[in-house]
Amino acid sequence: MKHTALYLVAALAFPTMSWAQDISFEITDGSDILKAAIRDASLVAALVPEDAPAPQDYIAAARADYRRLLTTLYSRGYYGGTISISVNGLEAADIAPLDAPSAISTVNYVVNPGPRFTFGALSVAPLPTGTTLPETFRTGEFARSDVISEAVTTGVEAWHNTGYAKATAGAQKITAKHNDAVLDVAVNIDTGPQLTFGELTISGNSAVRATRIAKIAGLPTGAIYNPQDLLDAERRLRETGAFDSVSAVEADQIGPNNTLPIELQPVDSKPRRIGYGIELSSIEGLKVSSYWLHRNFLGGAERFRVEGEISGIGGATGGTDYLLGASLDRPAVYGPDTNLFSRAEISRFDEPNYLIDKVSLEFGLKRPIRDDIDGFAGVGILAAREVTSLGNKTYTLLTLPLGATMERRDNPTDAKNGYYINLDATPFVNVATGDLGSRVFADARVYKTFGETGRLTLAARSQIGTVMGSVITDTPADFLFYSGGGGTVRGQTYDSLGITSTVDGVTTTTGGLSFIGAQIEARVAVTDKIGVVGFYDFGQIGADAGFAGANEWHAGAGIGMRYNTGIGPIRLDIGTPASGDNIAQEVQVYIGIGQSF
Repeated sequence: MKHTALYLVAALAFPTMSWAQDISFEITDGSDILKAAIRDASLVAALVPEDAPAPQDYIAAARADYRRLLTTLYSRGYYGGTISISVNGLEAADIAPLDAPSAISTVNYVVNPGPRFTFGALSVAPLPTGTTLPETFRTGEFARSDVISEAVTTGVEAWHNTGYAKATAGAQKITAKHNDAVLDVAVNIDTGPQLTFGELTISGNSAVRATRIAKIAGLPTGAIYNPQDLLDAERRLRETGAFDSVSAVEADQIGPNNTLPIELQPVDSKPRRIGYGIELSSIEGLKVSSYWLHRNFLGGAERFRVEGEISGIGGATGGTDYLLGASLDRPAVYGPDTNLFSRAEISRFDEPNYLIDKVSLEFGLKRPIRDDIDGFAGVGILAAREVTSLGNKTYTLLTLPLGATMERRDNPTDAKNGYYINLDATPFVNVATGDLGSRVFADARVYKTFGETGRLTLAARSQIGTVMGSVITDTPADFLFYSGGGGTVRGQTYDSLGITSTVDGVTTTTGGLSFIGAQIEARVAVTDKIGVVGFYDFGQIGADAGFAGANEWHAGAGIGMRYNTGIGPIRLDIGTPASGDNIAQEVQVYIGIGQSF
């Protein structure tokens, strides 16, 4: 492929290298993008001098570059180009691989792309009804080879999605009309028969029972083949946490009666895991937590978790809090997508305005509502003894918790873009008195990153909650709302905002029946590891449901730093009151792992 025509040289030349090779590119016409693509496609240009490539390496790379550069031209619609690659003045194609010269001084590329072709007559057929080929696969558009591949792939996948699992590209006729710079394309698709899911086999030596793997996968044996069903089966198995990877492999040959056998190939995760967490606040004190997890507790991919937490250590907000809990989740109890959860918990919370000892038991069902929304519903019972300024009381509640979560963040531990919404409702009834009530709480978060470098992220959070059907004196103390501290308003003392009232000359502070909060952060990445944050938080407490009564509010502001690690950023926030009589007169420090929200 010798280039002999007169040309205007557009050179992309490497400077002479210290190891005596001069590699140059001479490209006639063509855009800067095309020139860069040709250079990037070259294997010779990719050779690293520090690796001391031998002359044979250069010859082998140069000979391979004919096809690579030709493919690059085709991918951009150039079907009449010529390529010359000379090594020490000799055409590389004429140099036998074993006859490489003892030393190489020059490698010169001369590429004439020729005219850019457009599409002429086009056909990819047959296609299922409603199939739409790419907009760029149209007569008159530039005839890029990758567009042809995309159009054929679209047609084949359309047949796959309607049950024709073995549909492939068949006979094809691609004609380049050089006089008109036009490319005609005709591709026939061999659909094969429509298939149904056939025999399911499970390979490997998984510790999870094969019957449970099949049930969790939920492949509809006997139903018309759909590749999405395979993806869903892999996802369900991965989401149990019992497997490092799962592959659903289609058989090469069609089975009896036009069935398609499927083989599941799961790879087990390590069954046990231990984790821990730590957070520190200058006011709330130290919180440490730990858990032990078994991913296959009963041999059916059940997830059993025991966790403990101690918080308020050395803090100035009440006493020390304790929590010990155990949970068991079993996947695929009513169909492949419905999971059973259960949880038992014993706790003590010694807060500024109440002390409560509680034992609770809860179980229920959860399942995806759609790809990005999970929902749950359950039933629970709790027994508690609480001490407040209003007196001491014990009670037993029957609860009916339910809720849903929408997860659209790109990274839940350090989101850059997307949003998250969580909604929980807990209707409850006092077993002894029959009094009814319901606690509702919503948490919404949104993230947006700006700029080409993506170093500025704005994050906002809104929280809103209310207790309906119950008065403050009859509502469990930990169902009421307070504001202040790391989870609501940084800079303000933990749970410092509640409802203050005077009864018979005695002033008491309780939580409110309503809460609304907002947190806004500007996160700036200074380096890949270090970031700075500015924040403003707001909280408001209402004495009645739906903020119908008297409302109190406060705010906090501050700055922070983040240090990125493999498990999430280490967080340091310094906040101060931004409302009231003590604006900027107090400082509170918060340390933890992960973003504040």
